[in-house]
Amino acid sequence: MAIQNSINTNPGSFVALRTLNSVNRNLDTTQNRVSTGLKVAGALDDASNFAIAQGIRGELKAIGAVTQGLNNAKGIGKVALAGVTGLSNLLSNVRSKLTELSNEGITTQQRDILTNDFNALISQANNFLDNAVFNGVNLLDTAAVSTSVNTLSNLNGGTLTLTAQDLRTTVGDLQGLTPTDAATAQDALSNTASGGTAEFTNLESVINTALGSLGAEVRALELQTQFLEQISDATEEGLGNIVDADLARESARLTSLQVQQQLSTQTLGIANQRPQSLLGLFR
Repeated sequence: MAIQNSINTNPGSFVALRTLNSVNRNLDTTQNRVSTGLKVAGALDDASNFAIAQGIRGELKAIGAVTQGLNNAKGIGKVALAGVTGLSNLLSNVRSKLTELSNEGITTQQRDILTNDFNALISQANNFLDNAVFNGVNLLDTAAVSTSVNTLSNLNGGTLTLTAQDLRTTVGDLQGLTPTDAATAQDALSNTASGGTAEFTNLESVINTALGSLGAEVRALELQTQFLEQISDATEEGLGNIVDADLARESARLTSLQVQQQLSTQTLGIANQRPQSLLGLFR
């Protein structure tokens, strides 16, 4: 190839300049990856992978929203379960008072004391029901228009349910008793006695049913939350494989490009000095 000695056109400087510009573009790309930690930070980096990544980010946010709803439902369920457990623990004391009241040998004064104690226990049971509220929802008081809670459990529209339990009515049935005689207390304990309605036995059955139902439903919420956390972690890992930069590799590339930039700058300087040598021909 013929070499043109011209002060108007300097092919060598053109080559050096193109090389320097290429190195600078690569250096900008690498520096952006190092600063953001992403090899695909926008559509200009990789349009298809960026579009895929945006879809995955939207899915992660949706999973986060579902998980938040499940956590809220767990709060409702656990508070309700605490209330039912409190009632269950109270039942032994209630049964003890009813058993004492069913004794025909106690005096009137003793019966009055036991009746007051019994009423205080029932009042405490109502307090448990009143306080079993989370975020304005009380699953144990259907008399207060409490309904079952359906919670979104996945991105496909599946739901998990916390079933409302009618404990207020059954506690109220026991509260309506006036165990001023032994027969009334015996009827409350067993429907085999004097053809009674067995209010205590009914309450015990309802509480045990509520314990089993709420326990299973809250456990299902716990398991689904754990599953979604695992799904979220796996999805985020997959997203990282698409968009995250390998910083060790980028660090090595950055050092290499910095050296190339220095050499390209020096080469361009040398190429720009070439026309100066032609001046010697005119001396």
